[in-house]
Parts: sequence; structure tokens; C-alpha cells
Amino acid sequence: MRTLTVDLGDRSYPIYIGTELLRADLIAPHIAGRQVLIVTNDTIAALYLERVQAMLAGFETASVVLPDGERHKTLETASRVYDVLLERRFDRQSTLVALGGGVVGDLTGFVAATYQRGVHFIQIPTTLLAQVDSSVGGKTGVNHPLGKNMIGAFHQPRCVLADMDTLTTLPERELKAGLAEVIKYGLIMDPEFLAWLETSMPALLARDPEALAQAVERSCRDKAAVVGRDEREAGDRALLNLGHTFGHAIETETGYQSWLHGEAVAAGMHMAAHMSRELGWLTEADLARVRALLAAAELPLQPPAIAPDRFRELMAVDKKALGGRLRLVLLRALGEAVVTGDFDDTALARTLAHFAGA
Repeated sequence: MRTLTVDLGDRSYPIYIGTELLRADLIAPHIAGRQVLIVTNDTIAALYLERVQAMLAGFETASVVLPDGERHKTLETASRVYDVLLERRFDRQSTLVALGGGVVGDLTGFVAATYQRGVHFIQIPTTLLAQVDSSVGGKTGVNHPLGKNMIGAFHQPRCVLADMDTLTTLPERELKAGLAEVIKYGLIMDPEFLAWLETSMPALLARDPEALAQAVERSCRDKAAVVGRDEREAGDRALLNLGHTFGHAIETETGYQSWLHGEAVAAGMHMAAHMSRELGWLTEADLARVRALLAAAELPLQPPAIAPDRFRELMAVDKKALGGRLRLVLLRALGEAVVTGDFDDTALARTLAHFAGA
């Protein structure tokens, strides 16, 4: 087992990475009271719910099983969790356990942040994307038909338990979608990791345990460092959103149904790299490296057909926008990202036109 720490003073917490981690001795020290609610979805419940319930045999436990899918990450679904908490009279010492992927983790964290003005929660991410990204850092929230993750709160978990064994049941498409967020860390801040990914992608796609463990640990280490410096995204934490403004526009336009989050981010990172090339920050060879790595991960490079004006409209509903000005995460170089609203608008126009006609 490898243990990393998200350093946030008295709210610091561990990330456990390894195999055979669904154990009572790891989770029990992070539970404050006696009441525990496990939140999961119908896919994961069939695989791991009984095991997690057994881990928590010494506590007063309940569970709620939600429908699977991004389209269910809504206030309406969150209300189902509130209903159980209130019906079972869970108190302010309660702990929620998010057992699942990013949707379950985001929604459970949001409920934990808002139930009785804040109760504890624990992340047990079961997808690669959740293990390397959404389970770490305390961003919680739900979607709205007009914009993704526009309703939410910062609320840190008590611990993150990334059991690599859960990836053995992960569908192929979900594995590839998770690799998009892994690639992101190399592009924004870690050129050595980027080079490692270029040589290790076949092993990652083959689910080589050591390669996956290295990818999860390096990604979590990079993210923990950023979150420790900028918990509430006042500065460079926004760099973690490379490709997300473009990607969230894709997800919103398609109704959170046909594109997985990681797939939309992959196409969005390609678009961000293309725009960075249009600005003269990346070379053609740099752009080719980005394209080749995303292709090697068998991720989509092209967004769905969306007219440029519509794409701009969707991108405007973005948390990074300030004073009505769109701000984007772009690449000054491979391994060096920047958040900026001071860019040549014609570069964005050329990028949107290029992909609209692709």
C-alpha cells in the first residue's frame, strides 16, 4: 500500500493506494460517530456493496443505491440521499461513504457538505477517473441542464481509499475515459510523467497492475500538491481544468448521456492544444504529441458536430468565467499550463471553426 497526504492543516487526509484495501482497519479510524450511510449505484452495488457493509459491521449502517450515469447527477437524485438521512435520523456525527465513480463521489460529497451544514464523508473510488481526479481535492456538486457542476461546494473527505482491485471490473470504455485525466497531469505540470505515459500506454490499456498503480500514485501526488497550495481554486488549481471548458460544453450539449466525462475532456484537451498552437505557444510537433498520446489511449479526438456560435454559448457557462470574460486553460508548453482570459479571440474562433468542420 502507498499512502499520500493532502496537506490542508487540520483538515489533511490520506489517500491510500493499493490492493486489498477494502478493510475495516483502514476506514474505521476516519469515522467520527456511529451512523454510516453508504451511497453507491446499481452497477457498483452488485459488485462491492456487501463487502463494504461487512467492513462497517461495527457501525449503524444504511445504504442508498442510485441509478448509474452522469445524467443522474442532479438535485433530484441528491434528494433521495437526503430522504434516507432524514428518515433514518442521521445526526451531525454521521459519515457518508461514496462507493463508486465520479458521479457517486461528487453527489455524495455535495450531500455531505450540505446535510445539517456539513457531515463527514469518505471516498472509495471504483473507477480510474475517480481514483486519479474527482475523489481527491474536495470538489463536490451536481449538474444542471444548463451547465455541468454549476451547483456545488468545497468539502474535503476524511480519507480516500483507492483499491486497485476495483479496476479489474471496470469496463474498457471507462478505463480509457479515466486515462484522459491521467494524461492531463502530464500536459499541465509533469513533463516527465508525460514521457512515461507515452511509453507506458500499452501497459495501462492492458491493465498491468504496476503500471496502473504508478499512474494513480503519480496523478494523485500531482493533484495533492496543487490542492495543498490552492484548495478553493483561487489560483493555480484551475490548471487542473485543462480541456474541461470545451469538454463540459460537449457534455451539456449531449445531455450528459452519450459522452463519458473523460471522453469529453480528451476531445477538449485536443481543442485546447490546437488553440495553444494557434496562439503560437505550441509547435506543430507538440500538437502532434498530444494527438498521438490521446489516440494511443484510444480516446476521441474530435467533438460532436457543434456550430461555433453554439459552442461559445455553451462555454460561457463556466465557473472560470469572470466579469463576462471567458477564461481558458491553455498550454504555454507541454508540461506548462496557464489560465488566461487574455487571448486572441481569433485563435478561439479558428479552433472552433476547425473542429466544427472536422
